Amino acid sequence: MSASPLRIGNASGFYGDRFSAVREMLEGGQLDVLTGDYLAELTMLILGRDRMKDPATGYAKTFLRQMEQCLGLAAEKGVKIVTNAGGLNPAGLATALRELAARLGVQVKVAHVEGDDLIGKAEELGLGSPLTANAYLGAWGIATCLDLGADIVVTGRVTDASLVVGPAAAHFKWKRNDWDRLAGAMVAGHVLECGAQATGGNYSFFTEVDARRPGFPLAEIHEDGSSIITKHPGTGGAVTVDTVIAQLVYEITGARYAGPDATARFDSITLTPDGKDRVRISGVRGEPPPPTVKVCLNHLGGYRNEATFVLVGLDIEEKARLVRAQLEAAMGRKQPKEVHWTLVRTDREDAATEEQAAAFLRVVVKDQDPKVVGRAFSGAAVELALGSYPGFTMTAPPSDGAPYGVYTPAYVDAAKVEHTFVVNDTTFGVPPPDADKTQVLAPVPQPELPAPLASGPTRRVPLGRIVAARSGDKGGTANIGVWARSDDAWRWLAHALTVDKLRELLPEAAAFPIERHVFPLLRGLNFVIDGILGEGVSSSTRFDPQGKALGEWLRSRHVDVPESLLREGQG
Repeated sequence: MSASPLRIGNASGFYGDRFSAVREMLEGGQLDVLTGDYLAELTMLILGRDRMKDPATGYAKTFLRQMEQCLGLAAEKGVKIVTNAGGLNPAGLATALRELAARLGVQVKVAHVEGDDLIGKAEELGLGSPLTANAYLGAWGIATCLDLGADIVVTGRVTDASLVVGPAAAHFKWKRNDWDRLAGAMVAGHVLECGAQATGGNYSFFTEVDARRPGFPLAEIHEDGSSIITKHPGTGGAVTVDTVIAQLVYEITGARYAGPDATARFDSITLTPDGKDRVRISGVRGEPPPPTVKVCLNHLGGYRNEATFVLVGLDIEEKARLVRAQLEAAMGRKQPKEVHWTLVRTDREDAATEEQAAAFLRVVVKDQDPKVVGRAFSGAAVELALGSYPGFTMTAPPSDGAPYGVYTPAYVDAAKVEHTFVVNDTTFGVPPPDADKTQVLAPVPQPELPAPLASGPTRRVPLGRIVAARSGDKGGTANIGVWARSDDAWRWLAHALTVDKLRELLPEAAAFPIERHVFPLLRGLNFVIDGILGEGVSSSTRFDPQGKALGEWLRSRHVDVPESLLREGQG
C-alpha cells in the first residue's frame, strides 16, 4: 500500500521575509511539514559579521521570534518544522529553541544538523582564509532526525531543496539511489524555496493575478517523487503553470540541477494544470550527484561608499563633468582603489515637474582603507556644496564607508565533508555518498529546436508583450530565464532570441561570456551571464546589484514580433 502524499509548506524565502507567514501557513490549512529558507550567499556574510561581534550569534534571530509566537500552534497541529535558520550556529539556535519550549511549556524534540562549517579546516582544504566557508549539505541528516522523532530540525547551510527532500525521503523511506524520486522532490523544493515567488510574487504578468499579498506555496509530494504545487485556499496570488515556471527558471544554469543527494534533469520536467491553483510536476529524471560538494566562501573584500548627485535642468552632461572633476581633484592623493561613475538620464526637456527635469550622477568608491572611502570621500563630496554646479543637491549625504564581502564558490571532495546531526545530545554521522554512485556526467547535448514560425508581417513591440522572464544572481553571475506561453510563441522565441540578439538588446551584458540553455518542455530559454555582477551582491557596483530586474529590462526592449502572435492574444 502506497504512503499518503506529504504536504510540505514554506514560510520564508529569505532572511527578512514576511514575519507573519509562519502563522498564516499553520492556520491556513492542513500541513505535515513547514519549512523556512533563511539563507543566501549575502546572508552568510551578514551572519559571519554577526559572529565576529558575538560568537553566540550567527543564526536567524527572526525565526526564534516566529517560534515564540507559533511553537505551541505547530505542536498542537502536529506539524514538523525544518529550517536552515541555524545559519553559522545551528547548535546555538537549537539550544535557544529548547529554552524557548521549556519557557512556553511546549513539549517538542529539537534536533540539529551540522558539519557544513569548514572554516576550521579551510586552509587544509585549499580554501584560503575566508570569513565563512560552508558546504552545501544534503537531505539525509534531516531525514534521519525526523526518523528519530524530531519535531523541529535546525540546519546550517544545506541546499535549499534539501529542506523538502529530507522530509520526503523520511516519509516515503526512499533509498539513497532513488534518483528519480529524489530529483522530483528537489524540483518541488526548488519551487518552494523562494516563498511567494511561486504564487505570483515578482511575476512578469502580475496584472493577471491578485499580486497584492500572495500566499505562500506548498507541495503535495507523492511516493514516486511527483508533486502538486498549490497554496492554502483564500490566500492571494495564484498557482499556474506560468508562476511555477517563473520559479523553476530562477537562478539555474543548464539541464542539470546538481545537488549532494541527486542531480535533477530540468529538461525532463513536465507541468500540467490540476485544477484551480494546482500544478502537477511529473516526469522528473534523476542522476547521481557529482563527486564534489559546493562550498560558499565569503571574504571581506574591503570598504565601500557611494554618493548620488542630483542634476536638474540644462547642461546635464557639463554638470556631471564638472562635479566629477571637482571630486577627483578634492580627494587628491587619497584616490580610492576603485571609482565607478554612472550618469542616469531620467530627465526630460521642458519638464512639468522638478523631478522630471532631474538626472542622477552616482559614484561608488571601494578601497582597503576605510578612511579613504569614509571621511576622505564623504568630506570631499560635501565640501563641494556651495562651489559646484548650479542647483547642487544630493539624494543623501555620504556616510562612513561600510565593509563589503566577496562571494566565491568552491568545490571539495564530498568524502571530506563531515555531515553530522545531533539528537538527544548524541552526535551521529551521515555517510558520504558512495563513490561508485557519484560521477562526472557527460555534457547534455543541446535539444533540437522547434520548427521556425512561418514568416509574415511583424510589428515592433516590447518583447514582454509575448514572453515572461525572471532573473537572479549567483555570486557575480546573473541568469535570465525567458519563456513563451504558447507553442507558436515558442517556435518564434527559440530562433529569435539568440545570444547575439541578447547582447544587442542588453548592451551592458555584451562584454561578458553568455551561455544559452534550451528547455523545450517549458518553452523556455535560460541565459547565464558570467561576471556581470562583479564579485557578488555586496561588492557589485551595478544599479541592480543582484540582477533581479535584468529580465524585466529585457522584456521592455522593442523587437519585431510576428503579428500572428499578437493576434493570438499573446500581446
